[in-house]
Amino acid sequence: METLAVVLERPKQLTLRPVGLALPGPDDVVVEIDWSGVSTGTERLLWSGRMPPFPGLGYPLVPGYEGTGRVTEAGPRSGRAVGDRVFVPGSSGFVDAHGLFGASARTVVVPGKRVTPVPETTHVSESCLFALAATALHAVHRNGLPEVIVGHGVLGRLVARICLALGGIPPTVWEIDPTRRDGSSGYPVVDPTDDDRRDYVRALDVSGDAGILDQVIPRLGKGGSVVLAGFYADPVHFAFPAAFQREVTLLVAAEWHPDDLAAVSRMVAEGRLSLSGLITHTVSAREAPDAYRRAFEDPACLKMVLDWRDTDA
Repeated sequence: METLAVVLERPKQLTLRPVGLALPGPDDVVVEIDWSGVSTGTERLLWSGRMPPFPGLGYPLVPGYEGTGRVTEAGPRSGRAVGDRVFVPGSSGFVDAHGLFGASARTVVVPGKRVTPVPETTHVSESCLFALAATALHAVHRNGLPEVIVGHGVLGRLVARICLALGGIPPTVWEIDPTRRDGSSGYPVVDPTDDDRRDYVRALDVSGDAGILDQVIPRLGKGGSVVLAGFYADPVHFAFPAAFQREVTLLVAAEWHPDDLAAVSRMVAEGRLSLSGLITHTVSAREAPDAYRRAFEDPACLKMVLDWRDTDA
């Protein structure tokens, strides 16, 4: 078996080429991917070669953890059926490339327990955002509803939307890039220098800036806390005195759990969580090398999605 896939041959060398697929077993499904998202966090680090040591890391590799498509084959123990519309958080089912995370391919082989059903009412390309939404929900659960969110990229917007969906008070979102302050719905987005508040109890950072704590900690009240929900390639650092004076608690939110993914799927299906307006660019997978460069280099590109549906021709 063979499929067309995005392949990082080595840092800064990305191609679209055929790769071999492992034969599916009785617990596996074969999914034909229609759409896959490009992560400007982890995938940028993989592309640049700055990704810290990570299980399964090696080149050549197939990136991506945001795929959505239809099941075309289902093993008898997979728990899925042919025709199921599913979200795929990645695949390691390649025989001549590493799968980190392995969703950016036309066809993937993956255990049935790894995929999540996508409600038919969900816009197809928007279901690529399920992993980010699950990450946002996991970060919120880590320490409760944040009062201030640092960063208004896709993840920051999803955290804010989830806060509202859970009935919380609208959080304040900090964003230093004026072009990214638009697009809020029901919550304020401000330049942090224009925010005079100094008594925040719960902050959540999605910026990925390793030095962000020196901006956040002085804005906290006594006993305040910060959840680090970005991915930080450099050592996270902060000046100790301000944290000491406030007895600050620092927490780390890792990747989502299966329960988080199931929960956001339900929230979307029930109309409590909207994924609309977050995808700014959709490009044919045939143009993947240019699409990835644009996703990483164009500040106006909030979220890039690859369309795989014409790659069979």
